[in-house]
Amino acid sequence: MITNQTNPWLSLLTKVTVAMTVILLSAGALVTSTGSGLAVPDWPLSYGQFFPPMIGGILYEHGHRLIAGAVAMLAVIQAILIWKFEPRTTVKKLALFSVVVVLSQATLGGLTVLLRLPHSVSVSHACLAQIFFSTVCVIALMMSKHWQDLKLSRDVASDAFLQAAVFVLPIAFFVQLLFGATMRHTGAGLAIPDFPRSFGYWVPPVFTPSILIHFCHRVGALTMVVLVGVVVTRIYRKHTLKLDLIGFAGLLSAFVALQIMMGAVIIWLRKPVPITSAHLVVGACCLATSVVLAVLVKRHAFELHQSEQLRGDLQKTGVTAQ
Repeated sequence: MITNQTNPWLSLLTKVTVAMTVILLSAGALVTSTGSGLAVPDWPLSYGQFFPPMIGGILYEHGHRLIAGAVAMLAVIQAILIWKFEPRTTVKKLALFSVVVVLSQATLGGLTVLLRLPHSVSVSHACLAQIFFSTVCVIALMMSKHWQDLKLSRDVASDAFLQAAVFVLPIAFFVQLLFGATMRHTGAGLAIPDFPRSFGYWVPPVFTPSILIHFCHRVGALTMVVLVGVVVTRIYRKHTLKLDLIGFAGLLSAFVALQIMMGAVIIWLRKPVPITSAHLVVGACCLATSVVLAVLVKRHAFELHQSEQLRGDLQKTGVTAQ
């Protein structure tokens, strides 16, 4: 079996990085929700200064930059320490990947300003944020005491349906968040002004590009409710003794329910800034939780397979020796 000894202080650092990334996501959401993306027209400085007057949209945009810089530094420090003190290759690679993603994220953030908010760059910037958050959550999980003490289950490892479902779930969430980012950055958030119907119908009577993007996001939300319901039901019915899976399944259900309610309120109240911003953050939490759940489920199958393979190799060696 793979050893999973962890450093408590390094584990704490990974959790701090996760918390700071949540703050960064919130700050980025506020920039978009308040229309402050071009409140500062230059990059990397702001009006040629490191600390411009923090007023109006500058507060949101420059504040976002400062928090992004802090998170990037945390990611780099975290990666250096993991490479120095962490023996597991997988964790080292994830830490390096997180640095590549966050630096790419910073570059796209700068291009977003310099190119005057092109949709493709803005959407890519948003999607990379989701990937970075999920990555640091997985790193924090693998550096936790829970990961070290996890008891492997053959029932989970042999549940082919659950193994497949948790693989599909994060992919589906990412596609849904891609629709959401596209809707957000193309100004299609109120292209359909009513909910749950669309212009009084279940399917819009007409389609423009904005209406199509918005309606695809709604269909995606319904699809995610079904997929999450299937996965959660499977875990609750077949693996009731795996409290970690039960806990993350319940957390994912709560995030999805909250996300649906906030989506409805955003339309009914015409995109209030606090709820619109929170909607983005909770969406990121949905994706990250689904990724963590998938990693936990897949670990049972992977490590038990490794153990059985090692046992088989030892038996073959024993037979040969005889």
